[in-house]
Parts: sequence; structure tokens; C-alpha cells
Amino acid sequence: MSLSHKLLVTAALAAAPLLMAATGAPDDPYVWLEDIHGEKAIAQVEAWNAATMKALAAMPGYEADRARARAILDDESQIAEPGEVMGDAVTNLWRDAAHPRGLWRAASLASFLAGKPEWQTLIDVDALGKAEGKSWVWHGAECLAPEYRRCLVSLSPGGTDAEVVREWDRATGRFVPGGFTLPEAKSVVTWEDVDTLLVATDFGPGTMTASGYPRMVRRWRRGTPLAAASVIKEGLAEDITLSPFALMDGKTRRLFVQRGKTFYTSELWLAGPDGRLLPTPLPETADPRGILAGRLIAFLNKPLGTVPAGSLVAWPIADILAGAAGAPQAVFTPGAGQAIEDVGTTDSVLWIKLLDDVSGRLIALRPGADGAWSRTVAALPDKATIHLVSGADAKDMAFATVESFLVPPTLFAVAATGQAQALQSLPAKFDAARFDVAQHFAVSKDGTKVPYFLAIRKGVKGPVPALIHAYGGFRVAQTPTYLTTEPYRAGPLALDWVDDGNAYVLANIRGGGEYGPAWHEAALREKRQNAYDDLYAVAEDMVARGLSARGRIAVSGRSNGGLMAGVAITQRPDLFGGGIVGSPLLDMKRYSHLLAGASWMAEYGDPDLPADWAFIGAYSPYQALRKGVKYPPVFFYSSTEDDRVHPGHARKMAARLAEYGNAFYFHEYREGGHSVGADHAEDAVRAALLHAYLKTVLTGEGAGAKRP
Repeated sequence: MSLSHKLLVTAALAAAPLLMAATGAPDDPYVWLEDIHGEKAIAQVEAWNAATMKALAAMPGYEADRARARAILDDESQIAEPGEVMGDAVTNLWRDAAHPRGLWRAASLASFLAGKPEWQTLIDVDALGKAEGKSWVWHGAECLAPEYRRCLVSLSPGGTDAEVVREWDRATGRFVPGGFTLPEAKSVVTWEDVDTLLVATDFGPGTMTASGYPRMVRRWRRGTPLAAASVIKEGLAEDITLSPFALMDGKTRRLFVQRGKTFYTSELWLAGPDGRLLPTPLPETADPRGILAGRLIAFLNKPLGTVPAGSLVAWPIADILAGAAGAPQAVFTPGAGQAIEDVGTTDSVLWIKLLDDVSGRLIALRPGADGAWSRTVAALPDKATIHLVSGADAKDMAFATVESFLVPPTLFAVAATGQAQALQSLPAKFDAARFDVAQHFAVSKDGTKVPYFLAIRKGVKGPVPALIHAYGGFRVAQTPTYLTTEPYRAGPLALDWVDDGNAYVLANIRGGGEYGPAWHEAALREKRQNAYDDLYAVAEDMVARGLSARGRIAVSGRSNGGLMAGVAITQRPDLFGGGIVGSPLLDMKRYSHLLAGASWMAEYGDPDLPADWAFIGAYSPYQALRKGVKYPPVFFYSSTEDDRVHPGHARKMAARLAEYGNAFYFHEYREGGHSVGADHAEDAVRAALLHAYLKTVLTGEGAGAKRP
């Protein structure tokens, strides 16, 4: 298989259908703001949006910031990262000013490796949307190996997680007349063969889980109606999802069905030669990561026998098919301070992206005839972030980008020998010699050392205003990227901020995957407060070092990170002077009843259970707001069409802050889904608004925080 990681669908899938009922919140005066497209709710959103634009877009420097951000985002010198390598062709999705939604294109692998790719446009997403009257956003394509002629193209209307799937022919460059087509839904689909699909989608009433994901996989044959597709596996309503996927084992295509029982537990079946599903020996807590040399590779989130959590293990496929799979072979176990962040395979190499005190390394493993695995460390720059992008199977080559706060991304082709060839480097967007970067460790409340990365202009003496970005959940590690792309989808905000003479911090709080499963579990459910204490420790460490001061620090986070930022401004208004709260969960009493919230109860707990609400309610930001308390002015950003995290979270929090006389800023995009922003134009506006906001609330450059 290629290195593009399509597994763990339970964690990556879209959200549930819109759930707008107000049940379960009789004492909430703002439950009407959960009516996503309701006339009254939208009118309030538009009023808040207009007030925020009026206050911030009028600030000196706003338009220059927006134009600069747009130019950086649209710069055609961006790296053309390889998507799937289809035999002797490399694919890429290219976005620039002329093509904001993107060109899906292909070049020969030879021309790409030579540094002179000869691109051929396959699908112009902007032109397609214009011709069809749709605001299409690219969600990807799966092309059937080894010919890679027929592809399943996924397009989202406006950037939602729901998508339309259509069959496309690479030879003709057209969608197949009368071909496979799935209507808009949260779907997972894969090829069984050129005339057969395995489909998980909304088949009608009773076919979706309580979380809003498919709970049924069917076999759909060409020329028959979707409704006639035969059921091959069915899950339970209380599951997260049931989904099919395929992995290549050399030239053999292996089909799997995965039942997500919770966000972190699943069952996995392998399709036998006759199509019957056979159980695999993977523990429910393990994650499948690929197939290599007839072995199914899995990541252990819990110990298995003598093999510790955080390791990779393997079972022979032949034994699974024979029903005789025994104990697995240990493949790789990280050392102290290390964690496996990503895994991929090419024909005969297992590629491991390793974190070592949050710095990246890339390792190539080869299985030997004696069962041992040989290891080679790729010759890539040290003390940097590595992104495992994709791979060329037949060449046993991985593509990886390397970057840091001050070093722009470089794309490398890495051979199994560890030799790395630089294919393309992004030109520097600023003079890195003007800035300093350091990694520090703060000590959290329970004594845990918490790393964080600091960027600051040389010669600047603190205390200065600071922006801390963090996430702290779902096993997702935070690693430094070039300052023109920090933080998430805010363009060059971090660069603008440190260029002003301020401090930017990326904090590696618990709940993420920076140090493996134990780092995540330390902030799970009733232990969630550990993540927030880690954040406060980082902020207080900066104060102790003289880098910043209480009340001059803003916290930033999106999605689960938005929850973290919301908790921070309600628990520690003495410490933080602002908060950037993006696509957030905030009403943790209601979260499991809104959109995909039910799928995250393994992370947070079930607020409907008194025992769980006892610890969830201790930090839930919406319920934590109190009259008479002065909270730092917050900037909320979200999307009306976010069908993963309900926009009502941010709306209701803003309304309650207003009721209690607190300042806030608010910007809800009308498209973009959970990613917030369907193209670079919207990202550039966000970058400029956030820079104006930070200057207003932390440096006093604006007229002061106004309540929209």
C-alpha cells in the first residue's frame, strides 16, 4: 500500500447528522442557538460577525496583514506534496490564487523525482463546481490498484464532512456515465473489484449509529441499485461506526471491515478468498497500520503479553486466514522519551515516523529471513518536524517533508538505505536569523515535565505578550511547523506575532501522543484536568522565566483545543488575557447530544451519567461561567456548516458572556466545515482578524476590547 494513512476510520470519519432538538436542556435559555440554520440564530450570528469585522478590520495594519497572508498562502512556490503514488504516476492537489479549491493532477514518477514534474490536470475542482453550481471541496480519491484507472472521487458541498462519491475514469478523464454514485452522506467506500464496492453509508432509517456514522457494510455490484446491495456485516446502534477499507499486500488486495465499538476500541475482520469475513487476532485496543510481506502490522495502545504499549507487532496473514493466528511478533518498541507517531509501508519496507522528545526521526525497517527486523535511520535533518507524506511502493521509497519554526519545509525522497534526496524546498518567507527558538520544560502540578517550544525575536527582553497554542487530546501530537503556518489554518499569524516582538509557544500538554499511549491516558476522562494543569504550568513557567506576565498571555486551540482554551479562560482568568477558541466544544453537558459528540465519550465521559458528570462538570466552560467574574475577552471562530462539532457551542458561550457583561469577538464562517474555511481567502481573513485581536487585547494597540 502507499503511505497515505486511511485506517482508523472511527477516528477520522465525519460527524453525525444535524441534531437540532433541544431536549435535555430545559434550563438553558440559549438552546435556540443550536438551531444551526434557524432564522433567529443566523441573525444573531450575522450581527456578531458584523460587529467583530467592524471592530477589528478597521484597525491599522489589518488589510496589509490580510493581503500578506493571502500572498503567502497562494504563493506558487509552495511544495507540491505527492498524494497517492499510482504505479508510475504521482498525484497532487494544488491550490493557488487561480485555483482556490484545487487542481487534482498527476505527473510521472520519473519527472517528479527529477525535480521537474510534468503535471497533467485530472480534475479542476473550481471549474467543476462552477459548471455544476456546487461549492465543491476536495475530499480525495481512491483509485483501484494496480491499473489505477477507475477512481472513487469524494467531493464535499462547502467543506462539510458529508460527501458525494462518484466514479471517475482516469483514461477518459471523465466521470463514468451510469457509474457508481453515492448521494451526500457520511460514507466510507472501497473497491472490492472493478465491478464491486464495499459500502458503508446512510441506507435509510435505522442504518446509522447513535453517533451518526454508518453501522452497516454492504456489497454493491455494478448495474444494481444501491438499495439492493447485500449486507455483509452489521453493527449495533450504540457502536461508533462500521466501515470497510483495503490494504495492498504486494500485488494482493486485502479487504477489511472494522467495527468501532468506542472511539478507542474496535473489532477487525479480514475478507477471505471467498469473501467471508474472518476475525483477526488484534486486541480491541490495537490499531491496524498496514500489511508488509504477508504480515498484518498493528500498533498497541495497551500492553500485550510482554510487549509494552506503544509498540508495533505483526501477525502472519496466512495464519489469520487459516484461523490459527497465535501470539504476534514484536516488530518495534520505542525507547524512553520516544513515541511512534505515524507508520506506512511500501512493498518491502516498514516506515516509522518517531518522536524523540517531540523531535522527528524516520526509520526504515526490513523483515529478514530469520524473522528479525533490520533498522535504518533516515539521513534527515535533526531537531525538526517530519511529516510522512506518501510512498512509492515498487521503489521502496518514502516521501517526507521536514520543517521547523524557522526552517521552511523541504520535501525529501527517502530510500530504504536511509539516503535522502531533497526534491523541493520552500523559499524562506522571512529572515530566520532574526529569531530564536528554544525548547523548555515546565513542571506541572503533579510533577510531570511538560515540553514546549518557544519562538521569539532576538534581542527582545521580557516580559512580552505571549500566545500559547495547544491541543491536548485524542492522541494527537503537536509538533512545530514553519511560522507562516502556525497555528492551525491561521496563516502567518505566529510570524506576525513574533515579528511584533512578542512570544509564540507551542505546548505539548498531556492528552496528545507526544510520548505515546501513557501521555494520552494521563488526561483521559476523569484525568482531564491534568491537560489543563499542564497548560497553566507552561504559562506560569514563562512568567517565572521573565518571558511574559500574567494577563498578557493568550491561549489558542481548535476543536478539542477549543475546549482547552475555553477551560483556561474560565478557570484561570487571572493568568490569561485572551483566548482564541476555534470550532470548540464548550457545553460539555450537551456535547454528547450534538452532532458527533456521542462518539467522543471514550475521551471525555458520558455527561448523562452522574458519576461522569461529576468530573466533566468540574471543567465544562459553559456551565463554569459566573456572574460578576471578569473574563478575558475571547475570540470565537467556527463554521455554520461544521457537521462534526456543533456551532452552537461557540454561539451559546458568546451569548452567556454577553449576558454577564463580558467582552468577546465572534466570527462564524458560512462554509468550510470543521476545518473552518474552504479556501485560502477565508484563512487569510482569519489570520488578519486574529492578529488585530491579539494586538487589541494584549498590547493595547487597539481601542480596547468591545463587546459586539
